[in-house]
Amino acid sequence: MFADFLRRLTAPQPERLPDPDARLALTALMVRIARSDGDYSDVEISQIDRLTARRYGLSPFESAELRGQAERLEAEAPDTVRFTRAIKDAVAYEEREGVVEALWAVVLADGHRDAQEDSLVRLVANLLGVNDRDSAMARHRVEAES
Repeated sequence: MFADFLRRLTAPQPERLPDPDARLALTALMVRIARSDGDYSDVEISQIDRLTARRYGLSPFESAELRGQAERLEAEAPDTVRFTRAIKDAVAYEEREGVVEALWAVVLADGHRDAQEDSLVRLVANLLGVNDRDSAMARHRVEAES
């Protein structure tokens, strides 16, 4: 189902993704972060649903449906480095910076910073072209909201 999407996303010169595809790719990245510690918890799933609902103006049903598609895409997606670089090439910087904030929200959803999740967010932020300072500021904003 996602083979064509992944082929377009990882093409040598990917085109800018249309909004529904960008939503799916970015949500799949949130799922990958949440799964990285081997504990894809209900609180992380709920956080992903809340983030996508707020970010994209979706109903709870639509958010859950998007997350379900993202879970399937994440399972089929290539390694994190290639997947994230493909997103960087296909998504505007402003949106990528917001994604890093969303990734921190997923990491912190269960109340603690797991070392694996923390490390992966730092790698992903760098691969998305979001510098350490902006990533740290995004994390601080999320922590302040909690």
